[in-house]
Amino acid sequence: MRTGSEPTTARSALRMRFWLSVWGVVWTVSGTVAFALAGHPGWALVCGLLWLVVTVDLVVVLRHIRQGPHYQPGRDVPPYRPPGSRP
Repeated sequence: MRTGSEPTTARSALRMRFWLSVWGVVWTVSGTVAFALAGHPGWALVCGLLWLVVTVDLVVVLRHIRQGPHYQPGRDVPPYRPPGSRP
């Protein structure tokens, strides 16, 4: 049921984002190393910058996971109640 307040009550799949970020770190590190060894400094730089972006995202996800159920509710936390009346 849509309530119209989804942007303010949305929940993020932080564990999935964590594992996707880990996967991204693995690929960007390998890409950076592979392009650097192959003698393509431009592509190595692009992979290195992407590595930086993925690492920042990983840090943000870990920070939100550590902040507890407000940002990563478990199965015992009920969903937000929809507003009672619409204006």
